[in-house]
This record gives sequence, C-alpha cells and structure tokens, in this order.
Amino acid sequence: MKSPHETHFATLAIHAAYDAKQNQGALTPPIHVSSTYAFDTVEQGGAAFQGENDRFIYARLGSPSQQILEQRLAQLEQAEAALATASGMGAITATMWSMVKPGDEIIADLSLYGCTFSFLEHGLKSFGIKITYLNLSDPQNLVDHISDQTKLVYSETPSNPNMRLIDIEALSLICHQHDCKLMIDNTYCTPYLQNPLTLGADLVVHSATKYLGGHGDLIAGIVAGSHADIDHIRMFGLKDMTGAVISGFDVSLLLRGLKTLHVRMDRHCENAQKVAEYLNQSTHVKHTFYPGLENFPQKNLAAKQMRDTGGMIAFELNASREQSAQFVNSLKMILCAVSLGDAETLIQHPASMTHSTYTEEELLAHLISPTLIRLSVGLEHIDDIIADIHQAFESVFDAASGNCFSDNGLAISA
Repeated sequence: MKSPHETHFATLAIHAAYDAKQNQGALTPPIHVSSTYAFDTVEQGGAAFQGENDRFIYARLGSPSQQILEQRLAQLEQAEAALATASGMGAITATMWSMVKPGDEIIADLSLYGCTFSFLEHGLKSFGIKITYLNLSDPQNLVDHISDQTKLVYSETPSNPNMRLIDIEALSLICHQHDCKLMIDNTYCTPYLQNPLTLGADLVVHSATKYLGGHGDLIAGIVAGSHADIDHIRMFGLKDMTGAVISGFDVSLLLRGLKTLHVRMDRHCENAQKVAEYLNQSTHVKHTFYPGLENFPQKNLAAKQMRDTGGMIAFELNASREQSAQFVNSLKMILCAVSLGDAETLIQHPASMTHSTYTEEELLAHLISPTLIRLSVGLEHIDDIIADIHQAFESVFDAASGNCFSDNGLAISA
C-alpha cells in the first residue's frame, strides 16, 4: 500500500511533468520541431552554454517536449534524470562511449541483443576497450573476474533472446565494491514491471521502440540514472559521439504510448502466461523459458525483482533448425518480425535473424540454441494466439507423422 503522498505508476505515466494549464489548455503536450532556440542577449546565451540557466540551446541537446518525456520517464524509473535518444542502440552506444576509455574493461553477460553484441565486438573492441563475456546469472563469476580495469558491467534481464535472469542487487553490490558501474537493459520488463535503479544499478536503458511506444510506429531509446551521469551522456555520448537525437514527432508518439503502458503490460503478461503454459505441455517443445512457469529455474529471482512476468517467451523445439524456421513460416496471424512489445504477436528465429551475425560457435558459447524461438505475445484474444501456434505445429509436425496433436485442455478457436 502506497503512502498518501506517493503517486501511482498509472497516474505518473499519464500526468508526470506536464501541466495543460501552462500550455493554453492543450491536453497533449505540443510537438516542438525547432532546431534552435533564440536568446534575449549574448550574455543569456553564454550563460546557457555554461549551464548557468535552463534555457534551451539547440535540439541536439533537448527541447521542451523532450524534457517532458525525460522527466516523466525518470519518475517512472525512479531515477534522478533520463535522456531520450533516437533508438535503443543510440541509448546504449551513447552511454557506453561516455563510461569507458581505451584500456578499460566492460564485462557483459553471455546473452545479448545481437546489435549490442556487434557494437561491443566490432565497435568498442577496435578502440582498445577490453570486452569480457561471463555468465552473470551466477554472481560468483563476476566476483572471480572483476578488476580495477573493469569500469562497466552490462546485462539484460530477462536476456534477449533466451529469457535468462540476473540478480541485479547481487551484481550491484559486487560492482560498487570495485568502483564500477552496473548498467541494465530493462526493455523486456519496462519500468512497470522492474526498476533496476532501486535494486542498486547505476544506469538503466530501454529500446523505447518496444513496450514503451507499444504500437510499432516509432524508433527511440532511453537511458536513466543520476543527474551527473545523464548530463555527461547528454553532453558527450549524445552531443559529440553519436548524435542520436530523437525527433519531436517520436517524442510525441512515445508520450502517447506511455499513457497506456500499464494497461497493455497487464494484458501482455496475462496472455503470455497462458501461451507459456500451453507450450510447456506440448510434446513438440523441448524447453519453455518463461518466468511465470513453475519449472522456470529462476522463478524465485523473478518474484524478487519483477512485479509480473512479462510478455516475452523463449522456447526450444524438438526439431531441427530447418523445422524451427518452417514452424515460424507456417504461422498465419502471428507475424514474423524482429521487434517486440507491439499490440501484434511477433515471432522470430534468432539464429537466422537477430543473432545471425553470430558464428555457430558463438551461438553455442552465448547460450542460443539453433532451435530457439522468441515470441513476443501481443494483445489479440488468447484463443486466437494459441490456435495459430496449434495449426503451425500440426502443419510442420503432425501432418508428416500422422500423430494427433492435443491442446491439453486449453481453449482453441476453430
């Protein structure tokens, strides 16, 4: 139960950092598209460049509507400050460029979004940054490898694409004993389900393209943390290194998406739980990875740091790599696409798609099975989602074998 002075998440997602009365009564924050901002005097402009006033200078550094978005997201993530960027990778790269220099080390978890892995391998490594990959699901691995050279520890939780969790609080304690920052990608959970900063993380990033936007119509990223870190990332990683500046139109779309985040996430979680239970009983599925299942190996950790179990599922098929791709190709309503968090249910085969830059050896080393399927469960009626999966199983497996597939008592529409 919240104390009387605390405002609930749903209310903050709709109202935080904006007062319609101060904007001629406009219910929706105006879109600011100006690239530059005028000053009354040279002296006022000079003071702005020195950080001595809060005047806007140039859109690469922010705008009035972007400021509303950033302040709202900071409140949702329980952070001091936040920065919006042009993409999730814009947030990740601007942050990492700001936190390390040649000779430093980044320790990253084994399982990462494919483009994050590529940036570490082909970007930072070539600039003299040491990159070490560890299974961070076991905090002892970090204890055994962290050193004075380590300046940043990075992980997703749950991880993309195999749904492994890391103990944020345990890793944060280890990092802070070594004057090292912990950076968590919170895209899968959103601030509605998990707040890494309250568990000890120093920085949290999102691909806002996903659940925060929620409608597949924008590309954006978010990083949140302390005032000092966010100011540094804005003025160095964003302004000077990446230029990953979010547009005024995407700011507006993202503010719109946030208003329904809590409602959408509740339905994503509800649908995903039912789909996971269905998959978990199928003879065609070798393993189903979803924090809401009783047999999920990190169920206790999920209960400790997540408010609900999310809309993402990973599962391995009892099949060949080719049959796994054929299963995806046999779906009719569920769309084969590489994003997630949209109203539509989306599915992809990581080994062939998002993680196709990995060699076969890298796939195995980073715990990505060639038969792994990633499923972003959408907002359609649950019977229709399960019915589509059912017919795809029949198409690939049962038609060839002559076996009868059982729905295990779960409702399936005709």
